[in-house]
Order: sequence, then C-alpha cells, then structure tokens
Amino acid sequence: MHVILDLSRLLAAGWRGIAAGIDRVELAYARHFAPQGCTFTGQSPWGFYGELPRELALSLIGALLKNAPGEAKVFAGAAYTALAGSVGRAKLTRRIAATPGCVFLVVSHAGLHQAAPIAALKAQGARFLPLLHDLIPITHPEFTTRKQIERHPKRIETILALADGLLISSRATGAALAALHPGRKLPPMHLARFGTDIARIDTPPPPSPDSRPYFVTLGTIEPRKNHLLLLNLWRAMPPGPRLVIIGRRGWEAEAACRLLDRRKGFDGHVEEAGRLDDARTAALLRGARALLFPTFVEGYGIPLAEALTMGVPAICSDIPSLRELGDGVPDFLEPLDGPGWRDAILDHARPDSPRRAAQLARMPGWHAPSWSEHFAIVEGVVAGIAAQRA
Repeated sequence: MHVILDLSRLLAAGWRGIAAGIDRVELAYARHFAPQGCTFTGQSPWGFYGELPRELALSLIGALLKNAPGEAKVFAGAAYTALAGSVGRAKLTRRIAATPGCVFLVVSHAGLHQAAPIAALKAQGARFLPLLHDLIPITHPEFTTRKQIERHPKRIETILALADGLLISSRATGAALAALHPGRKLPPMHLARFGTDIARIDTPPPPSPDSRPYFVTLGTIEPRKNHLLLLNLWRAMPPGPRLVIIGRRGWEAEAACRLLDRRKGFDGHVEEAGRLDDARTAALLRGARALLFPTFVEGYGIPLAEALTMGVPAICSDIPSLRELGDGVPDFLEPLDGPGWRDAILDHARPDSPRRAAQLARMPGWHAPSWSEHFAIVEGVVAGIAAQRA
C-alpha cells in the first residue's frame, strides 16, 4: 500500500499564507501520512501532476502547522516552480510503475474538474480515491461563486467516472449525491467524520472585560454562514450578552461588513475578532455560553464538532448535516427563525438557563469524532482499493 497525496490545495493555501476550511483537512492528511513515507504531488500550471520534492513539501506542511505565513509562501512558491518543469512528472510516472496498487488520494476538490490528468495517472496504474466535502455549488448555487458553479458538476463527473472509492464526511452528502444521480452506479462510499484540532488545545478562557456572558460564531463572514441574522438580532437585543465573531471577511458579505464597520446600534455588544490562531479560538470558544451556527447549508460542520468536543453548548441550524453530526445534543432552529434564535440566545445567556442545562445533560451521550478514528477508516479503504485487481 502506497499513498500518493495531492497537496494542490495546500500549495494555494501556502501562497496565501492561510490554511482554513478544507485546507485544514488536507493539512491533517499530510500530517498523518508523512511519517508513512507517502509521495506528495501537486498539479502543475499545465494540468499534469508531478511529484513534489519531499523536503520542500514537508517544509510547507511545517510552516502551515506553525502558522508561519511568510515561510509558507516561500515554500509554496518553490513548489510551484518545481511543478512547472517535467522532472516531477517523470518521477511520478516512475513511482507509479514501481509501486503497483498505489492510491492517488485527493482530499480537497482541487483539480477534480479536470478528468484527463487523473485519467492519465489511472492509465499508468494508480488507483483513485477522492474525498467529496459537499455539493453546495449544485444544490445551493446562490451561496457560491460562478467559477464553483461551473466546476462542481465537472468534479462530480470525474468522481463518478474514475473513482475506485469515495470518502464522505457525512451521510447527508452521500444522500445528496445519490439523489442527484438516480439510477446511476456510484463508487463505493465510505463515511469518515473529521476530527478536530483546536478542541485538543487546553487554553483557559481569556479574562472578560466585564461580567457579561458572550456567544461565539465561528467561520468566514459570507452569505451562507448567515451572519446577518445574528447582527440584526444584536441590533435589537436588550443590553446583556455579547457576540464575538471569529473569522475573516469573505466574498459578497458587503451587507454584514457594512453593519460591522458602522458599529451603530451595537453599543459594544458585538466584537469582530477576525481570523485567530487555534489557541485564541479555543480559549474564546471554551468560555462562551454557546456556539451560534445559523448556517444555511454545510457538508459537515467543523465548528459544531469543535464546540461539542470541548463541551460547549451549541445553537445551530436545523439542516441534515448538523442534525447528523449533533446527534440530538444541540438546540436546533430554522436558519431564518429570528424570534426563535433570539429566545434561545437570551435563555442561554441566563446563569440559570434551563435550555443550556438540558443540553449539558445531553452532552455526555455525544461521541466526539477523532482523527485517529477517521484515519483508521481511511487506511482500511486505501488498503482495500490497493488490493483490487487492475
């Protein structure tokens, strides 16, 4: 069994100096498979895949793990330069020939819209195992970009045509895929829920500037995450709880950003913390009365997994993926039910909150997903695919 792990998404993250969202999943895979001697690869500017120099790839991974954006950009630039030539392509071809049954693993959506380069690796003898995070550009195109809307159907077609197996992080994603392609043969799907990273950081909550309770919402500020609901609630909220927004500003979030920039009507009750490192995020989340997660659609729901793993209550949207992940523990509300969210927030803000106490009583019955469990499943899938006859 030999894994060829695509790092195309991490190369882009390194060039930006930020690893977030799906980048973090690819980073977890790199961290796991690196000690096993996997081969790292990336997609060249010309479309073909090439083997990355191992020390260069490990340096990029290390820079991203320690949040060193300057270093990450240097290593990503060097990796792009290495991929521009044909040496890496030839090395990857020889690697596949020398390791029968090797598995080409793509755990981001990077490159999946181009079937030909992946088909070329399969023709050389590699197996193909992708990870499908979600179908949002197809099922909810209003929450994504035109480029993603154009590319995602092509990604799905590549998976259906070429994959020897398919990793999914929620049954909801698998069900959505099946519903979109009734009657079509799908690759074998394997459920492997993501572990969490910040939940392992034992950082105490920061000292509060006052005695008021606070809530945290975690994620990029974009329309899909529904920050506007919370901001409008806080504009009319009676004095009391604070809202801390963790996450960078994203695309098409002008209305939310204008509200944050004006700051009128909030009277110090809303704090935009921006993108924080894992330690500061963990500390703020640990001290919150609850995570607020009014998202419209998710493939998995990493913020919810992080909060529940840390024992922090959550008020979240009543959508299939979060219902599945939360397993009856959080308080679930429709994402547009403003009065319901207001009532739940004010209840959880009380020191004697019955709803919060009830959720804490349910918490011990929740099973926290772990990376060790995730990779035990993945390695079993990889071994099975590697053992298949060509």
